[in-house]
Amino acid sequence: MDRQPLRLGARKFGPNDFALMAIINRTPDSFYDSGATYDLDDALLRLDDAVAEGADIIDVGGVKAGNGPVVGADEELRRTADFVSEARARHPHLVISIDTWRAGVADKLCSLGADLINDTWAGHDPELPAVAASHGAGLVCSHSGGLGPRTDPHRPAYDDVVADVMETVTGLADKAMAAGVRRDGILIDPTHDFGKNTRHSLELTRRLGELVDTGWPVLVALSNKDFVGETLDLDKDHRLPGTLAATAVSAWLGARVFRAHNVAETRQALDMVASIRGDRPPAVARRGLA
Repeated sequence: MDRQPLRLGARKFGPNDFALMAIINRTPDSFYDSGATYDLDDALLRLDDAVAEGADIIDVGGVKAGNGPVVGADEELRRTADFVSEARARHPHLVISIDTWRAGVADKLCSLGADLINDTWAGHDPELPAVAASHGAGLVCSHSGGLGPRTDPHRPAYDDVVADVMETVTGLADKAMAAGVRRDGILIDPTHDFGKNTRHSLELTRRLGELVDTGWPVLVALSNKDFVGETLDLDKDHRLPGTLAATAVSAWLGARVFRAHNVAETRQALDMVASIRGDRPPAVARRGLA
């Protein structure tokens, strides 16, 4: 399948474009920032900074991915709806993604201006594709190894983790199309760490080209994850170099959307890969011309 343009909201990304997705967590217990953008004013400041640093997409979530206190749909909306409305007003052409597995939450947030539903729990709510289709929104199809929302893996095992991921995400993508989601609004995400151990996530990164060859645009969410920390034996505050290495490899192998906490550094890494690949000229070229 040929690589096709990706259309999200007001933006169109060509087959050779790298789209940077900035993470903004409206949670008090995020694993990485521990609630730094839980307050609305702090979240909006981070939004403006992320756009200035080169973000094409922002991804807002109201529920921590891992274990923690129960967060119902009403509370998830309370944490995210005001931000989505304000983000849409401040940045009319920015792509707004919502990180939720709940169709009801997605429906409300899309009505407020969200352009993409980032379903990191692999179709747990089967109504999500219909919601995306009804709003003309995009959809991320992911792999969680059969685990439900907010479930950590315990001794996950696969005969071939890449084959399992490919079967799951392409199947979900086909179902999304059948439900009416636009072909050019569907992404697939191998979903590093979710339902996987560190060796699985490393193998997925190494063999990412196999997912790219399906023709579906590939999103990778690598930022400061445990597989980076375990590979280098580093805590969450010291994983940026490892994250950027995994980002560069994934970009070279054909990933197109990159979900990241560290926006400026990730933008530089992606721009460098694009320039090495020949898709982006140097910002300046003075060397040897004096």
